[in-house]
Amino acid sequence: MNEMIKVGMADLNVCVSPNALTTLGLGSCVGIVLYDPVRKIAGMVHVMLPDSTKILNNENKAKFADTGIDALIKLMISLGADRRVLIAKIAGGAQMFAFSNNNEMMRIGERNVEATKIKLQELGIGLKAEDTGANYGRTIEFYPETGALLIKSVGKDRKTL
Repeated sequence: MNEMIKVGMADLNVCVSPNALTTLGLGSCVGIVLYDPVRKIAGMVHVMLPDSTKILNNENKAKFADTGIDALIKLMISLGADRRVLIAKIAGGAQMFAFSNNNEMMRIGERNVEATKIKLQELGIGLKAEDTGANYGRTIEFYPETGALLIKSVGKDRKTL
């Protein structure tokens, strides 16, 4: 591996192997990795909210599942990725706090995962693997060389998808 490129919250980035991508502290947020396995070009977006259409001040495309995935694809294509071969892996979307009422607003993690899956389906991008839900945070690393998504969580075994 050459360089580990960090993706912040409501942020996105792309890389070409041998570089890799990481994002820290996915709670209810979802880390979405798109990957061109032929050219070994990867992109990662750390989305906080499911839907940009519900927010007035939404110029940060990476913050939302719907616009973040589109922006990521555009960036990947500019690096030479082929839109037709992209595959996706996702992690995060945890329910970080226990609520007694089943308030729609409190189900952000679940809604982020749903919105992500709907968007990928609309775009015809196959979801190869996911590690979502539960009640703990995740840090993820993606290695375009192998296509491996490493998931680290406090007090849990490392997982590779």
